[in-house]
Amino acid sequence: MVRIISALILAATAACASAAEPLELVSNPPDRHVVVKGDTLWDISGKFLKKPWRWPEIWRLNKEQIKNPHLIYPGDIVWLDLSDGNPRLRLGKPVQGRLQPQAYATAIDQVIPSIPPNVIEPFISQPLIVEAGIEKTSARIVATQEERILLGSGDTAYASGIPDASVEKWHVFRPGKPLKDPETGEVLAHEAFFLGNARLTRPGEPATLRITLAKEEISRGDWLKPAPQPTIMAYVPRSPEQKIDARIMSIYGGVSEGGASSVVTLNKGADDGIEVGHVVAFYRKRVALHLDDDVKRESTTIPDERYALAFVFRTFNRVSYALVIDASKSVLIGDAVGNP
Repeated sequence: MVRIISALILAATAACASAAEPLELVSNPPDRHVVVKGDTLWDISGKFLKKPWRWPEIWRLNKEQIKNPHLIYPGDIVWLDLSDGNPRLRLGKPVQGRLQPQAYATAIDQVIPSIPPNVIEPFISQPLIVEAGIEKTSARIVATQEERILLGSGDTAYASGIPDASVEKWHVFRPGKPLKDPETGEVLAHEAFFLGNARLTRPGEPATLRITLAKEEISRGDWLKPAPQPTIMAYVPRSPEQKIDARIMSIYGGVSEGGASSVVTLNKGADDGIEVGHVVAFYRKRVALHLDDDVKRESTTIPDERYALAFVFRTFNRVSYALVIDASKSVLIGDAVGNP
């Protein structure tokens, strides 16, 4: 699959590990898979590999392909090549009874994503994190239309900090729940509480905006950020090159437990080497309790249990968001996050 793939270049240490650990195919893998609408890269990789995050290896991707990802579309054929004794996936089109690589144009909205886009689209298109220092760069609502304290759809707001008319669409939000590091207790950021959308109607100081969507009541003091077009980034699942040592900081929605398809925040981000496309595993620390010969309770720490995999789809400096792909038990805040 040499399309919509943005995968990792294996570092030297990873390459050594790969040599020691051959790629494992699933039992009776298909010789080919015809890509259909609704497929994801994760699903397709699981048809061939026991460990989908090792897909860059079976595709033998290089660093340049990571920087410039290619795309796959419905109708493409992914086929398994075992001719040299080492499994490899290729992409082709049937030409006179055989598979032949072929370049062609298809509408961009048909591109096969890495993970279900409908699950993460709101997290891509809306502000999620209020990081330290954002108050110096964000625009603010400084006044409302006459006789209005709270604003709704169709109302007028006046904002400072909008320099010109180059950005027309804006998100309205306010700082929400603090995100605390489970290990240190430090507040790394605040989740952004999304209030709605606004459109610039007249630049200036203050600028005039019309509220086009109000999911919650909007008032003076709320913050504004430019609203870029949502882009579902399509990165092939891949293992991080470096060692990951993080914790689950929260489960989106304010719940205490999660599972497959839950969105979680991690207490590490881009500053720690976490990238979009990384697959991470969740581990639970386990302690065995028993009674000794004197009937006194003793505990023995046993190896961490890996119980879930997650796909990182958005990163900030010190925080990242991941979608839980599969989980054998409930996801809990504070559980360890490491390499898969």
